[in-house]
Amino acid sequence: MSVETILVAVGPGDRDRMARLAEETIGIAGPTGASVVLLHVFTEDGFDDAARKVEFDPSKEEVSPDVVARRYMTINELVERFDQAGIEYETRGVIGRPEDQIVEVAEAVGADRLFVGGRNRSPTGKAIFGSVAQAVMLSAPCPVTFVRREIDE
Repeated sequence: MSVETILVAVGPGDRDRMARLAEETIGIAGPTGASVVLLHVFTEDGFDDAARKVEFDPSKEEVSPDVVARRYMTINELVERFDQAGIEYETRGVIGRPEDQIVEVAEAVGADRLFVGGRNRSPTGKAIFGSVAQAVMLSAPCPVTFVRREIDE
């Protein structure tokens, strides 16, 4: 199976796994020449907060999720690493339920591989609190690589 497009879903809780997300993505995108789509999904409530953090005032100006995602620090950490590795990428932002939006964007861009971060949870924790990563893995139109946070040694 050839890999032409990789979707990397990034959320606010992914700061502690940026190095691993970058490493895993570059490890596949580099040798295959795949292009990467960096996706940040904002919740309805989280979008206005994120826009303010990157110096937009949604109450005074119209700003798109794509623009906010491009300025968002988590995305910028990946962008720096991809630039250094010569990886072709684009950045997208969307608003909605992360598990739904990640799958929709994966389908829309024709992703051949999807990277999603998450934390370790017990089966009971997943049942009670849900898991975006688990929902994505069950619904994604392509193989999914789950990237855990780095563990201090």
